[in-house]
Amino acid sequence: MGRDAKNLCLLGSTGSIGWTTLRVVRAHPGRFKPLVLAARSRGDVLLEQAKEFKPKTCVLTDQDAVIKYCGDFNALGIEILAEADSLPAVAAHKEVDSVVCAMSGVAGLAPMESAIRAGKEILFANKEALVVGGEYIMRLVRDSGVRFLPIDSEHSAIYQCLLAGRRGEVSSITLTASGGPFLHSSPDQMSSVTKEQVMAHPTWEMGPEVTVNSATMMNKALEVIEAHFLFGLPPEKIRVVIHPQSIVHGLVEFTDGSVLAQLSRPDMALAVQYALTAPERLAGVVEALDLAAIGTLEFLEPDEQRFPLLRLSYEALGGEWWEPVALNAINETLVRAFLADQIDFEALLKLIADCFGRRNEITGEWSPSAKEPECLDDILQADTAFRNFALSSIKRHGLRGAE
Repeated sequence: MGRDAKNLCLLGSTGSIGWTTLRVVRAHPGRFKPLVLAARSRGDVLLEQAKEFKPKTCVLTDQDAVIKYCGDFNALGIEILAEADSLPAVAAHKEVDSVVCAMSGVAGLAPMESAIRAGKEILFANKEALVVGGEYIMRLVRDSGVRFLPIDSEHSAIYQCLLAGRRGEVSSITLTASGGPFLHSSPDQMSSVTKEQVMAHPTWEMGPEVTVNSATMMNKALEVIEAHFLFGLPPEKIRVVIHPQSIVHGLVEFTDGSVLAQLSRPDMALAVQYALTAPERLAGVVEALDLAAIGTLEFLEPDEQRFPLLRLSYEALGGEWWEPVALNAINETLVRAFLADQIDFEALLKLIADCFGRRNEITGEWSPSAKEPECLDDILQADTAFRNFALSSIKRHGLRGAE
């Protein structure tokens, strides 16, 4: 492409990663062109972005939002699409060079698959899609030969550190976790925390579901699964350490005893910019790191009593292909119930562990199978089945909002 602008399809443009991507775009005029902006329901925010960046197409998958704002987009001369089914089409559009997968949840899986099959560069922050897609998505990536770069700060760090050696020389990788708002809370204190406390993350500004996942450490559990598929490493070579300062984002230990780490301020813009420009590095939007001013960097082993959900990722990777799907579906369903005030935080922790522990008891039209998924629909059927399984657990426990 030379110095021509890279055309972007930004899926999830109104979320935190979407805004960060546009911040990077704004910092480098002429380097990137947001050709497609897609969101679920925040039509007012999408309209604001459209006025500034003037995309060719916008997508709003919420019908009420489309009805409310379609006239505004038409007045700007911007095509507005209204169906979730349009996401795979815009991700594969012939004018798109790179697809930024910043949607949360399994909804991002179909457009990611479509973009890979169309040969697009994939820059992804949607860990759930890789958790449930797993080997299926990575097989598509290998077969197509597309560039597939992580935007998550931890996986971006590991990706960068791995460039220093050969894959066979890797002894282990380490993902860092801030510890969230309950790093120093006792199990008794965690049994009575409020929703406001859960949402008060000490380091990162994230969407509500990711913020809850950080408080439970499920965010890191999902990242362990993501790292397993992305880097092709067995679970026993993937470690997690608590690092409250969030300065070291990932480490790679090589067989000679060398350990390489990637350090930067806790700002997602650096990982986003690296994914957009790699292997080039631009002076960007993140302030330089001053280690002397920071003074101390702490590293702690995760406390399993405080964070009991972290081990579930290793259990899921030790089982059949559908077990990471089950873990993600159960977690996503119950987190949404927590955000809707249907269950409290203590019930959230207990129900996730209980549901996943009973995953082999699932009944209905779908049943666990040892075979690998042959298509996307196999994965989505398992996902739906375990979402229903999680919903039934709320009713079975007689919790509020379950009717």
